[in-house]
Amino acid sequence: MFGSSKNKYQNNSFSKSRVNKSMNKRQRSFKDQVSMRRAERPASIRTQATSPISPNLTSAIITLSIGPAHRLFAAHEDVLCHSPYFQSVCRGQFFESYGKRIDLADEEPEIFSSVLEYLYKGDYSPRLDFDKRRNCWQLQDTDNTTNGQAESTVHHNSIGGPILKDTVIYCAAERYGLPELKRLALKKQGLQSGIQCSTILSSARYAYANTPDSDSKLRAHYLALIIRSRNTFKRSGTMQMEMEAGGRLFFDLFVAMVNHL
Repeated sequence: MFGSSKNKYQNNSFSKSRVNKSMNKRQRSFKDQVSMRRAERPASIRTQATSPISPNLTSAIITLSIGPAHRLFAAHEDVLCHSPYFQSVCRGQFFESYGKRIDLADEEPEIFSSVLEYLYKGDYSPRLDFDKRRNCWQLQDTDNTTNGQAESTVHHNSIGGPILKDTVIYCAAERYGLPELKRLALKKQGLQSGIQCSTILSSARYAYANTPDSDSKLRAHYLALIIRSRNTFKRSGTMQMEMEAGGRLFFDLFVAMVNHL
């Protein structure tokens, strides 16, 4: 009697052990699959949603006066200091007793708003999304327009006309020491299409005027863009006027076209 009871207990214990091991194996297998799926995601996707700043927003508030009209912005000092430029300004500037204030008279408010949005959120509007079904990047709300002007362009006071917004943001990121923002702006600009020849040329001139000669990304982007669209540019009167004005842009373009041919 005792023997049969003991065997029954052992059998039950053995069955439970096998069930527990099987469950643990399935749990580990599920965890491994989740880990593998996360690892398979492109690094750019994994980092895209992460903000470049710490979520601890307890530092002092700094007021920024932007542009000739002195449009006011406010930002946390710790957030601004993720830019080496603003870190240097905050450490070296004597602030008035009524508060901390930075003046950027030559900056465009719309561009600085995008830079500030990036510092807080890791992206700027229109946001960059990865389409898993098509396995490609795309921009949100690419059909939006403001006052009849495409959202891809911005009116710049130094140019007196529209230029590509991502180009201006790229150059601002160059000034503020934000290499990740430069990469993001260049990626977004590569997704733009249907840009007028005059806008491309004025944007290219702005890029050459506001990037160092060592820049090998944005300048090369414009050279490749003009070469790909050379048939359209040949019919453009704007191209002729720009070439007659000359400049480093067209010397580099000539060299690039010779290499291309």
